[in-house]
Amino acid sequence: MPSFGTLSEDDLHAIVAFLHSQMDKLGELGGGRRSVDPADLATGNAAAGREYFDGEGKCSTCHSATGDLAGIGNRFQGLNLLRRMLYPAGNPGSTQAKATFLLPSGQTVVAPVVAEDEFSVTVLDPTGARQTYQRSAVKVKVDDPLNAHFDRLGRYTDADIHSVYAYLESLK
Repeated sequence: MPSFGTLSEDDLHAIVAFLHSQMDKLGELGGGRRSVDPADLATGNAAAGREYFDGEGKCSTCHSATGDLAGIGNRFQGLNLLRRMLYPAGNPGSTQAKATFLLPSGQTVVAPVVAEDEFSVTVLDPTGARQTYQRSAVKVKVDDPLNAHFDRLGRYTDADIHSVYAYLESLK
């Protein structure tokens, strides 16, 4: 986002007031859903979900109904299962991204990623300390096994989501 330059005190207060009013409107509308009735999500077809899981969705290239997902329908229900499916990052047991850096010295560093943006990548060094590398100063390749989930978000249809949910819910 481009810089606004210097804002006057009045402009700054107007922006803050606008943001607060938008937050108030969201609260009035009941935003920030925290729960959902599992029956509302159970509109999919488990057989179609399994077909998508093993086929077009390519979920089975990383997951197994008898391995890492065995019993997931007992462990998670409703919105928690849907969140787990669509946004797995940060969940216990989720695979952490790793970055491989080629430093100007020629040294190669491989480390777990804790944060990244278009300008920098922050990793944990072997002692557990954070180290930030500017992308403009090093060659970096980030390997994040969870990217497949994020890539699919823009391609899922409602039917896909509900059917895969039904399939996962059936894995008890």
